[in-house]
Amino acid sequence: MRITSYADRLIDDLDLLDWTDSIKLMQRNWIGKSIGAEVTFGVDLHESLEIKVFTTRPDTLFGATYMVLAPEHELVDTLVPSEWSGSLFDDAHSEIPPAWRGVFGAEVSPPEAVRRYRAFASAKSELERQAEGTVKTGVFTGAFAVNPVNDERIPIFIADYVLAGYGTGAIMAVPAHDDRDFAFAREFDLAITPVVEPDEKWLNENGVTSSDASNWIEAFTGVGVAMASANSGISLDGLDTPSAKAAITAWLETEGLGHATSTYKLRDWLFSRQRYWGEPFPIVYDETGLPIALPAEQLPVELPEVSDFAPRISEDPEALPEPPLSRAGDWLEVELDLPGPAWAGLGGGPKRYRREVNTMPQWAGSCWYYLRYLDPQNVDALVDAGVERYWMESANSDGVNAAGGVDLYVGGVEHAVLHLLYARFWHKVLFDLGHVSTVEPFQRLFNQGYIQAYAFTDERGVYVEASEVVERDGVWYLGDEVVNREYGKMGKSLKNVVTPDDIYNDYGADTLRLYEMFMGPLDASRPWSTTDIVGVHRFLQRLWRNVINEETGEVNVSETPADDESLRLMNRTILAVRSDMESMSFNTAIARLFELNNHLTTVVAANGSAPREIAEGITLMVAPLAPHIAEELWSRLGHPETLTYESFPVADESLLVVDSIEVPIQVNGKLRSRVTVSVSADAATLEAAARADEKVAELLEGATVRKVIAVPGRLVNFVLG
Repeated sequence: MRITSYADRLIDDLDLLDWTDSIKLMQRNWIGKSIGAEVTFGVDLHESLEIKVFTTRPDTLFGATYMVLAPEHELVDTLVPSEWSGSLFDDAHSEIPPAWRGVFGAEVSPPEAVRRYRAFASAKSELERQAEGTVKTGVFTGAFAVNPVNDERIPIFIADYVLAGYGTGAIMAVPAHDDRDFAFAREFDLAITPVVEPDEKWLNENGVTSSDASNWIEAFTGVGVAMASANSGISLDGLDTPSAKAAITAWLETEGLGHATSTYKLRDWLFSRQRYWGEPFPIVYDETGLPIALPAEQLPVELPEVSDFAPRISEDPEALPEPPLSRAGDWLEVELDLPGPAWAGLGGGPKRYRREVNTMPQWAGSCWYYLRYLDPQNVDALVDAGVERYWMESANSDGVNAAGGVDLYVGGVEHAVLHLLYARFWHKVLFDLGHVSTVEPFQRLFNQGYIQAYAFTDERGVYVEASEVVERDGVWYLGDEVVNREYGKMGKSLKNVVTPDDIYNDYGADTLRLYEMFMGPLDASRPWSTTDIVGVHRFLQRLWRNVINEETGEVNVSETPADDESLRLMNRTILAVRSDMESMSFNTAIARLFELNNHLTTVVAANGSAPREIAEGITLMVAPLAPHIAEELWSRLGHPETLTYESFPVADESLLVVDSIEVPIQVNGKLRSRVTVSVSADAATLEAAARADEKVAELLEGATVRKVIAVPGRLVNFVLG
């Protein structure tokens, strides 16, 4: 799939999303857009050949002293001569430097040297080939390119640090100003020609006094002033790096030698697997191998039953794996009467076809499932257009959140550059085809943390079942084998998953849900521990007893209006919990509900019953977190319908106004009492109220008050002599 065609949109539209900057940066880096120029190099003795090179530093073109192709580059076989012919070299290169031939020696011909090196490079992964700090390897191809800015012949190498899939698969090597090129040039005794003047700081840090590269220990990769960069048509000398880039790019375009362009690290998406599990492609092939899409009435294609789910691998390294579907004979070969034009061999009656045996990857389902959730019973379409617009389009008309999409997506950071990127691409394709109304699938993204637990590995480093490990004298054992303990996220691959069954059986589902949300901030990783689960369980028990008489089972609620203190506390709680819910701060929301329930407990103890408005308010606030007990309480409170469709409580603003506060009273810095005063009480009023307090008056009687510190809204402190 040509995801690279959407690369710029995938980058630009990140600005429309309410995602964390770190996730956006991960996607931008994964796409890896580089802005620069594509330059055309000629090939000596091959007039019809050209090698196109992408570079982000066209200003350093005069410093290109060799070229490197990826071992897989399509021109390598054409460039390589059959022998090390002396006619390839001018007077300056009358003999091939031994270092240029790499490890294979003079007796190995160029084609054989290239073949051996390709075999060597193919055994490495792309990550290994790109690893920093490794010794640079490669071989000289026996061919020379021609630098278009100075007509100098520069040797062409193949090396594994250049990848065929990035840029053009070829680089112009400027060892004076690129770290990898510098290391390669030192390894192969190649010229290093500076064309950007290093600054004084860099020269001092590297212990060199001039731009002569003979004694450099590393490349100068920074920006600076161009030097030694002139020909009869253009001079970059004296220009800063941005100006030099612009000037050389314009000159290349004028001369027909290059042009400005961009390239990406992102590769097009190989959308097939040689596995059984996966959606079958609705494609069949005729006897000529022509692929034909099945008509809608023949969809979906269902997987056949097979006895062996594994793909088969041939001993031939060049052979492709054999998918399990290729062995499903009755399903594989099929007779169909496909509609279509006669010129395509269709519409003429039943014919034999062969099904596609590859399957789609897991992304085929995970890239669009959220759309199907909107309209899961629709048998005629993926999703009804009106339903899709209702749920996905932004309600704002001012351009904010114009991307639309799912209001909130909660998912781990591990999905940042795979699932989330693929889903965005998939959604944009659907948008371009007119199937969805929004340009983005997920408006807001929230990354939850991990639940962490101990995991154990044996001497081979293989994870073992944590539930089977026991501790003896501070040492961990699996049977009689000593195992290593490590700490990390809980997961199936680490074999340290703790199932909720025991907690569910002992405490109930509501306690489990509430405890998980109370363990800490949702976006923070935290260790799994059941130490505090009893406290959460007691909260639910106390809430139940506040509303239901435990002895009679009757509702213990009064219709008498709640006192002002209770009403103010409940409305402050409503306001705070709504805010906490919106910010996904569930742990603090639960803490506020604990506080309100504790207050309700004291009210019930004093009055014998709970005010209905307080009981119903806390029940509605608890419902999203502990739905089972909340539903039961709501029903017991006399509501025949489920609370699922009840609105979340809204705070009464008139009850949020605080007209009095409690102020601590100190004597010689020690807390002795508290007084309640108006929030607007000044220092004199505050002092008078403190002196009138019975406890304080007793302490002050007969004493000398040397100083009174009265801070409105904060405290009063009497300093006695």
